[in-house]
Amino acid sequence: MVTELQTISPIDGRIVATRELATPTEIEATLNRAQAASQSWRRTPLSERIERVRGFVDAFVAMNDQLVEELAWQIGRPIRFGAGEIRGFEERARHMIAIAEDSLADLQLPDKAGYIRYIKREPLGVVFTVAAWNYPYLIAVNSLVPALLAGNVVVLKHSAQTPLCAERLLEASVSAGLPDGVFQILHLSHGDAAKVVGDSRVNFVAFTGSVSGGRAIRRAASERFIGIGLELGGKDPAYVRPDANLQHAIESLVDGSFFNSGQSCCGIERIYVHRDCYDDFVDGVVQETSGYILGDPMDPATTLGPVVRKSAADGIRQQVEQALGLGARSLVDPDFFPARGGTYIAPRVLVDVDHRMDVMSEETFGPVVGIMAVDDDDQAIERMNDSCYGLTASIWTADLDAAVAIGDQIQTGTWFMNRCDYLDPGLAWVGVKDSGVGCTLSQVGFEHLTRPKSYHLRTHVGDDV
Repeated sequence: MVTELQTISPIDGRIVATRELATPTEIEATLNRAQAASQSWRRTPLSERIERVRGFVDAFVAMNDQLVEELAWQIGRPIRFGAGEIRGFEERARHMIAIAEDSLADLQLPDKAGYIRYIKREPLGVVFTVAAWNYPYLIAVNSLVPALLAGNVVVLKHSAQTPLCAERLLEASVSAGLPDGVFQILHLSHGDAAKVVGDSRVNFVAFTGSVSGGRAIRRAASERFIGIGLELGGKDPAYVRPDANLQHAIESLVDGSFFNSGQSCCGIERIYVHRDCYDDFVDGVVQETSGYILGDPMDPATTLGPVVRKSAADGIRQQVEQALGLGARSLVDPDFFPARGGTYIAPRVLVDVDHRMDVMSEETFGPVVGIMAVDDDDQAIERMNDSCYGLTASIWTADLDAAVAIGDQIQTGTWFMNRCDYLDPGLAWVGVKDSGVGCTLSQVGFEHLTRPKSYHLRTHVGDDV
């Protein structure tokens, strides 16, 4: 029986952290504290909750230098990019703080003689957040901050790859003086996490991870009538029209494909390009990709680090080899990148690809992108929709009307024009198909972390109203 977790750094294989998994007694105590804390936290005035959460965010951001270095060791992201995740955490958190008062206000109905009617947004209770490793702080903040603002308490289980991230969030909450039990963490096995999902003291589950993980969460909650938010990744496409600003599209899509070594749920994994600009686009992508520096994430010069673990690297290489075996061509010579092997994978640009290949149909989650030529908008729409995923998609064009018209036909949660691989906290973060269910962030996100309660108050008894 496994009783501890070990976090192995993708940089050099060293053990970054060893943690004892929570015992049944510790899990029981944590859920009891959460349930008790939820009763007082929900009655805490919203203005006070906002100030407490603001202090939590301040305390977290103040830890920036420590967080950046730890991120590099845990997930292999180059240290030069680490601060970007902390800024993103702050942007999302402060946006949700700014809109909390309006978003959580009672919904007043029009006057009706003799009656007062309104709808309150009540907290659900205990929110169990299960966060993935690839953007450990950005993923956690999506449910953590709005849940606390709404009057819920949170128990966080982070990935075994990023236990230090959970611990730093807990440190910030303690520093900010969040009441005992309002925010807690647990290091759990998959089996114990499933038991927590099925526990009657848990009122909502926010999960980010694989499709198979999402199905496991659903099964664990199958006997309970609770809300579940699932963000399960994507195979996000882009379409480059002939009227696009080609240089902007090239730079943005290469970054969208290879940032974080391609380990992003909304990263670009397949690109469809109009034949009229296909050759120029591909040439530009090859040139841009050749400028990456693959190497030690602790070196400030490195722009491409390792993928998270050897098994992930093996899966990525298998997809590439399958594509090459089916006729694809790789345009970027991997020998150009000397630091290869193990978890270090050179960026790959594949052409002559088609949808028989896993690199164009299954999530790759690595520094690989496939590029296909298309004849027109209709063919691009057909190819973009030919996927079991639907998290984000993007179009690159100067024609706003065309972008909207095409976007109306794309099966996706977010539709971008001339942008990609970004999450705007003012917009609903949502997927369709196997990319998941539910919603985080924006005003809409608060609706998933509260329940409506209707008040129908008759103020005149005996009158003819």
